[in-house]
This record gives sequence, structure tokens and C-alpha cells, in this order.
Amino acid sequence: MPPPKKRSERKLLSRHAWITLDGGFAARHCLVQDISDTGAKITMDEDASQLPGVIRLAFARDARTGRSCQVVWRRGKSAGIKFL
Repeated sequence: MPPPKKRSERKLLSRHAWITLDGGFAARHCLVQDISDTGAKITMDEDASQLPGVIRLAFARDARTGRSCQVVWRRGKSAGIKFL
């Protein structure tokens, strides 16, 4: 039996950030609840089910900054993302 996978340590953050879609357009505000080396949990003002599978997360509204992310789960206004 393989050893269980260890998750990267999560750090509570509660920091404002921006999600950008469509190549830098449609910036949406979010709150990064916690973050690790591999991903983060975000909360939005709207239902997270509207998020596409790949987004860009940045701590500034500038679309040229940030990291590409894959949305791995959605629950209500929260979503889990994995850094690509």
C-alpha cells in the first residue's frame, strides 16, 4: 500500500485578491482564505459554480501578474484551486 499523500502546509491568509478570466478580462474580486505551496481556498461574492476550470489569481488587479490555477472544487461561494 503506498504511503498517504501529504498536503502542503496551509497558512491562514484572509487577503484580498483578483481572479481574471478570458485572457485578462473580467477581473473579479475574491478573498484568499488560506494558501499553501500547491493551492488555495478562495471565497467570492458570487456563486463559485460560475468559475471556469482554469483561472488566474493575483494579489493585484493587473492581469499580467498572478498565477494560473485549476479549480478543483466548488461549494457555494468558495472554491479550491491548484496552482499550475
